[in-house]
Amino acid sequence: MKRSTDRLLALAMLIVGIACFAKLYPTLGAKPLAMARLEIFGVAGVLSVLAGLLFLAGLLPGAARHDPAAPLFGRDAEIAPAGHPRLRRAALALPFLALLVIVADQFGPWRTQRPGGEPAKEVATAPAAPAPRPSEPKPEPEASTKPTTPEASAKPTAPAPTQEEVAKPAPPAESAPRPAQPAQPVQPTEQTALAPATPPQTEAPPPPAPPAQPTALEGHRDAVVWLAVSADGREILSASTDRMIKLWDVDGKRLIRDLGQHKDMARTALFMPDGKTALTAGDDGEIVLRQLSDGAALHVFSSGANGGVRQLKISPDGTRAVSGHDTGSVVVWDLGKGAVLHVLPGHDWSVSSVAISPDGTRALTGSIDGELKLWDIVSGKQLRGWHGHDRGAYGAVFLADGHHAVTGSGDYTIKLWDLDSFKEVRRFEGHSGTVYALALSADGRRLGSVSLDGTARIWNLDTGAEIAEFDPGTGPMYSVAFAADGTLLTGGIDRTIRDWPAAGGDGKVLFAGAPE
Repeated sequence: MKRSTDRLLALAMLIVGIACFAKLYPTLGAKPLAMARLEIFGVAGVLSVLAGLLFLAGLLPGAARHDPAAPLFGRDAEIAPAGHPRLRRAALALPFLALLVIVADQFGPWRTQRPGGEPAKEVATAPAAPAPRPSEPKPEPEASTKPTTPEASAKPTAPAPTQEEVAKPAPPAESAPRPAQPAQPVQPTEQTALAPATPPQTEAPPPPAPPAQPTALEGHRDAVVWLAVSADGREILSASTDRMIKLWDVDGKRLIRDLGQHKDMARTALFMPDGKTALTAGDDGEIVLRQLSDGAALHVFSSGANGGVRQLKISPDGTRAVSGHDTGSVVVWDLGKGAVLHVLPGHDWSVSSVAISPDGTRALTGSIDGELKLWDIVSGKQLRGWHGHDRGAYGAVFLADGHHAVTGSGDYTIKLWDLDSFKEVRRFEGHSGTVYALALSADGRRLGSVSLDGTARIWNLDTGAEIAEFDPGTGPMYSVAFAADGTLLTGGIDRTIRDWPAAGGDGKVLFAGAPE
């Protein structure tokens, strides 16, 4: 919250506190019954003035916010102070309680005595029967305030790889009403084993119940950090620092449903090859298999001691998944059996990128120290490790031939690698900030990239030339994907999903964020 707002709140609290002190003067020297009034107003006044001074000094900040220009996690990440949201909410309630005390004072039992302890005179009334004594009114319960979030947030701060969570203004989005659907029977949720840093495995906790669907569906309330397009190109999955996974209808340009919610920042949402389910992951360390038709959680894979899931990819046949974690571990999952195949503790720093080869036998991972590693995910062995970037490696993708891969980086470069010789083949330069995510076009000829410099670009993979640059002027971008028609989709700190023409030019907001 802005300092000017905090100062206004502090002024209001000080005024209420002074009003409480003003009510004390008539009770000085009063008899015991009025002494209760003295104590109540004294406490209310002291607490209100104390809360006002704390707000005035800026000692009760809200939720942490991150600098949108800084990475969400890694050596270069800038972590904002944690804040004191609970204490802040308690302090905000104090002046309201003090006002209730002042109102209740007009009807309290001490009103039967006058200041100085003199009993109040009784006044005769016309009715023979005594009038009933007015009961003391009960104060209405206050409306609860909602805690605000961030990140690095990010403002993750968002991608904070931890990523930056930032509060970001966005134009109000028109909420699309959710069509009525017949009630469906609730399916039991399966549980899977945790993937410990070392065997043996332990059981995963049951997944949370699917969140209640709002009457009016809305866009994301924080940075969009992941985008995925369905095989038929008709639907989009998005993940956000607001913890929500959303499913969108491209042709109808509407939000189909909130597919689910993670307990912490959502990082990844992927369509399964069957076209009926999706696999999502987040900083809460859970990988959830969800049903697209209603968002029901069918299976939960919990990473346990390996920590939050920063990156997740599925093999083309849908039998395996590889996840990269904030502890540096790489976990290979058997999706059919719901079991852990391998835990590969190969990285010394948090894993920031994962890619699986087209034949599903190898995986490329990168960490925030710029180290790249190639794995045989069938045997669980490391094939090669090398220092590919000066800073964090993000957005790794395999080319269709399976012998080349592309990685982006915090050193502002994009590199094409020969995975047979492990040498750099080509470099794509132009971004002035961390290259955070990459996407390959369906024909394998073009590469899409987004950066913390606030731009998106399309590159010619054969020549390394830049085809188009897009700059909406809305701040860092964190997610990118190619639509079925070849246009470029991006998501970023402004909470929107935008569509950009393949040859360059002005883009459009495909799906806006939730209204402020």
